[in-house]
Amino acid sequence: MRRFSKVKFWALAGTAAIALSFAAPTAQAGKADDTLNIAWDVEVPNVNMYFDTSRNGVIIAHHVWDALVWRDPASGDFKPLLSTGWKIVDDKTIEMDIRQGVKFHNGDAMTADDVVYTYNYLARADNGILNRNYTSWIDKAEKIGDSKVRITAKDTNPLILLYMGEIGIYPQKYYEEVGAEGMGRKPVGTGPYKITEVDPGKRIVFEAFADYYDSPKGKPSIKKIVQRTIPEMNTQVVELASGRLDWIWRVAQDQADRLDKTGRVKVINANTMRVGYLQLNAAGGPEDSPLRKQKVRQAINHAIDVEGIVKNLVRGSSEVIHAACYPEQFGCTDDVTKYEYNPEKAKKLLAEAGYPTGFTTVMYAYRDRSHNEAIMSNLAAVGIKTELRYGQYAATRDALRKGDVPIGSLTWGSNSIPDVDAILPVFFGGLPDDLSKDKEVQAWLVEGKSTLDQDKRKAVYKKALQKIADQAYWVPTWTYTTNYAISNDLDFKPTADEIPRFWTAKWK
Repeated sequence: MRRFSKVKFWALAGTAAIALSFAAPTAQAGKADDTLNIAWDVEVPNVNMYFDTSRNGVIIAHHVWDALVWRDPASGDFKPLLSTGWKIVDDKTIEMDIRQGVKFHNGDAMTADDVVYTYNYLARADNGILNRNYTSWIDKAEKIGDSKVRITAKDTNPLILLYMGEIGIYPQKYYEEVGAEGMGRKPVGTGPYKITEVDPGKRIVFEAFADYYDSPKGKPSIKKIVQRTIPEMNTQVVELASGRLDWIWRVAQDQADRLDKTGRVKVINANTMRVGYLQLNAAGGPEDSPLRKQKVRQAINHAIDVEGIVKNLVRGSSEVIHAACYPEQFGCTDDVTKYEYNPEKAKKLLAEAGYPTGFTTVMYAYRDRSHNEAIMSNLAAVGIKTELRYGQYAATRDALRKGDVPIGSLTWGSNSIPDVDAILPVFFGGLPDDLSKDKEVQAWLVEGKSTLDQDKRKAVYKKALQKIADQAYWVPTWTYTTNYAISNDLDFKPTADEIPRFWTAKWK
């Protein structure tokens, strides 16, 4: 009897399911009732934008909450959004002219008071928000006219406009009434889409906001979006093939290839700013944790065949990286210690660290199971046996922040900000995700954020990246591309910042 591995069985099952789906007539429900049906594989922990750092949370934020400024993804230029213009007063101060005639989704007028309230709320240390890297620079905001606001940074900050583009404005009156929990149940913003239904872990319904102002983002063409959480990619593919979905992404390369050959859907492979990495807990856990030893961390770096995994599993146009940043971000450099794939050297380092036969540990992950299984196989080959704990992003993040997880397999998209300040301070700057607690690196990152001299910034970030690599706090792995599979009826253009802008999509 011929035997099949589980991986091969499910691959064949997926192929058969796709074939059966395309054999039947394809429904056109999305275009017919002007409803875009989309699927994500990971549930959204919280639709309140400041209490969710996941990629899907970022996408929701850009659709529901507009900010004072907008960075045009095509040109990279900053344009007024909820403002009509601004004046940079000095290195720490910017004055914004607030746009008039803008409404929140509940019908209330958006005013300068809402802007001041939002910024001062985010400046508080006790607000409980999660994405502090994009708000921690705020000192205060004050109203200096009926439609003018002055915003002050704590220190010199070269990225104020970038970060202001990520700060959605909340309605003061509504938020004071319902609080963070209420905003998570029934969000209210000023963006092109309003949320009309939240079924946690299952679906979110968006409707085009009829009173959306004349924004440079443009008014949405599609009336309604229904997002469903479907963890299994095979199920997503089958639903796309049968017409019950119009848009999916992060499709595995083999599935994308099969879909593309059918001609019944359109497949797009696009670059992103997302990088993958293993985060090694160098400062936490028990005192005798192997991960506290530099040679163990270096051994882990040498043990993993990153190039082979990229070539055989990740595929697309993904590239191997050696530094803890996206190659095209300002301040990123490849001039760091590189750990070639060398299992024998890994074994030697483990022996020198006191683990001649290896050890057993735990790795947390929330996506890319096949990639993580390949990493585990590489580690096992040098004596490091790993137990994989696979779960939702929020649970993985929370476990890592407690400091008890030895290894985390994660990805980071830098909130689509093209500067290493959007990644390095998050994981090495003393924030909750910093598992190395390196005071010297933390000081360098503060220095890099506190000067407007771009050459000085590059130099200090280079020092930080070189020490991170020398100490092997991370195993940087690869850049990500994304395969989108969409209905042939849909006109959709992806952008490298990994934010699908559904307000620009339209039916053909």
